[in-house]
Amino acid sequence: MSQHAVESESRPREGDPAPATVAKLVAKARAAMADFAGADQDRVDDAVRALAWALYKPEHARALAEMAVADTGLGNAADKVVKNQRKTFGTLRDLLRARSVGAIEEDRARGLVIYAKPVGVVAAITPSTNPAATPINKAMMALKGRNAVIIAPSPAGWSTTARVVAFARAELDKTGLPADLVQVLPQPVTREASQALMEAADLVVCTGSQNNVRRAYSSGTPAIGVGTGNVPVVIDTSADLADAAAKICRSKIFDNATSCSSENAVVILDQVYDAAVAALEDAGGYLANAEARACIARALWTDGKLNRELIAKDADVFARGAGLPPEAAGAKFFMVEDDGAGPEHPFSGEKLCLVLTVYRAKDFAAAKRVVREILAYQGAGHSVGIHTHDMDHARALAEEIDVVRVLVNQAHTFGNGGSFDNGLEFTLSMGCGTWGGNSISGNLNWRHFVNLTHLVTTIPEDRPSEEELFGPYWAKYGK
Repeated sequence: MSQHAVESESRPREGDPAPATVAKLVAKARAAMADFAGADQDRVDDAVRALAWALYKPEHARALAEMAVADTGLGNAADKVVKNQRKTFGTLRDLLRARSVGAIEEDRARGLVIYAKPVGVVAAITPSTNPAATPINKAMMALKGRNAVIIAPSPAGWSTTARVVAFARAELDKTGLPADLVQVLPQPVTREASQALMEAADLVVCTGSQNNVRRAYSSGTPAIGVGTGNVPVVIDTSADLADAAAKICRSKIFDNATSCSSENAVVILDQVYDAAVAALEDAGGYLANAEARACIARALWTDGKLNRELIAKDADVFARGAGLPPEAAGAKFFMVEDDGAGPEHPFSGEKLCLVLTVYRAKDFAAAKRVVREILAYQGAGHSVGIHTHDMDHARALAEEIDVVRVLVNQAHTFGNGGSFDNGLEFTLSMGCGTWGGNSISGNLNWRHFVNLTHLVTTIPEDRPSEEELFGPYWAKYGK
């Protein structure tokens, strides 16, 4: 996801106060969990609603969005308001439809009853791209499992996260629930403090830089991390080009491309290439010529790193900063053409800005090769999109490309983390499976925050004969 989350070193420095500070927070979290342990489903859902309202409340959503942009310089306030409310509302919908207390599943035919239990104190590592939405999203899921959560935000986003945590604690207190179910690391949020928290917690859930994810997995605590986003999207010959362009534009420009699900590349089949590029231009894209492309490359990377003065900035700011010609000033996003992927093709990676890389593929087989090359460079396991009316092509992507999600005819940013018009669960943390070095291959949800106890009773014996099991093998190969 974002490259701007706090990064934690593997061991605290000798004499550092972080372990003692963290120990106090964890002790308070465990005490709060003890008070919360007897909560029934209705009481748990009160807690989840309280956290949701702390961010969804219109004046809070607006103030926190403005604060986030002022603190981090990333994204734009109007879209962050939408994100704060939409993600919270969708996640609340999902959580309220689930049972997470006591017996949550029964399979009489198999003699099984499954009980949900808390995992314990959750360390939530969160990025600067979403300093309000991601903390509350994770906290809602954690409390759904009757856990407590301690948030380690990006230093750049600490003020915003601390404010939303204060709102959440006030709502919990209003309902008579322990405020210490949700806490935040105090300033300064050091690498040592984040590391100490990961080591002291019962579960680490990390959204942010891949350095953070690797440290979470090596902390000695069970951990869930997410992979890098670098979404390629195919425009097929059968696509509705105007619809595809409108969705790509809307998705690409949302919150100035801070989302890990934002389209970073579009792979267009040769038969419709010119018409698709024209549709993207009509939707607000500016196609850079060779000179403008060189200007973007020089400005966007400094010493091999993305330029913080240009990433996640408004289009007019980007155009000026990149030295683009006057005709680019009114664009909503910027297109550069490329023909390869890898370190020698920096435009093939995650850019965290309003730049969309455009590839031409001679046919669908070639498009799949381009997609694989892009994901092999960055974004392994994350997701792919396709605009098409040929579901055989959509199914081919799902069968042949090693990603967790394949979205069909959707604005990727709005669909990948759950949507009201698809079946994915709402989340701000998307697992990429072992392809992306992650322990989960799906959208982070409340089930990742509970342990399961299986009550097992006897059933009529289910023992097939040797002939049933080995017969097909014997028939082919002999005994």
